[in-house]
Amino acid sequence: MAKYGLRALALAYLTFLLVVPVMLIGWRTFQNGLGPVLDSLTTPQAQSAFAVTLTVAFWTVLANTIFGVGTAILLVRRDFPGKRLLNAFIDLPMAVSPVVVGLALILVYGRFAPAGGWLESIGIQVIFSTPGMVMAAVFISLPLVVRAVIPVLEELGDDQEQAARTLGAGAWQTFRRITLPGIRWALAYGVVLCLARALGEYGAVAVVSGRLVEQTQTLTLFVEERFQNFDEPAAFAAATALALLAVVTLLLTKILRPKD
Repeated sequence: MAKYGLRALALAYLTFLLVVPVMLIGWRTFQNGLGPVLDSLTTPQAQSAFAVTLTVAFWTVLANTIFGVGTAILLVRRDFPGKRLLNAFIDLPMAVSPVVVGLALILVYGRFAPAGGWLESIGIQVIFSTPGMVMAAVFISLPLVVRAVIPVLEELGDDQEQAARTLGAGAWQTFRRITLPGIRWALAYGVVLCLARALGEYGAVAVVSGRLVEQTQTLTLFVEERFQNFDEPAAFAAATALALLAVVTLLLTKILRPKD
């Protein structure tokens, strides 16, 4: 009886916390048919929000893929002073509030900060523009690729890499032919997680974006702005689009997640 009780408790918890709210959003979205949904998602403001969201997500995934793989190889294959400290810092974004991250970026790269002021003097605006939003999203999703790749690298060992170097292969050739094929599925899993985090990020991006309509407004900010302005059809349509993206991402993570 105990195990059935735990199952019922878990199902009830998921139903009322997750399933019912999502189903309610879906029902409110399509209660007047498909036409209003398409009209809401094809406005210039909605299309701009989609474009900004995809742009930020693309650069976030690219940066964290390059940095994540490099950092994972460094932590697994090299010994150096401060290794344990670096390993601890990788998980810092999981403990820090996204709003704090956004505020920290403003203090460093804002117009009246030394670094931000110098960058603006040479024509590079970080805060209230795409670079600041990308930096915020990169920070928030930083550990995902690293933590997906490290266990696979440790399991693979470095015997094949050493053999390749003994036979005259260079560092890039060894990585491309030995390391990358061995970590490809773990890397794909980490990339999908990073993409999901970047698409749904709100807190840090909200602070550094300035919420400029049709300029720095992401899809999550679009949902909030439309709902606060009593445009419920647009808010629910965009929220449903985000939910569908989340479902697709979840399916991809289940497919790509390493079996062991």
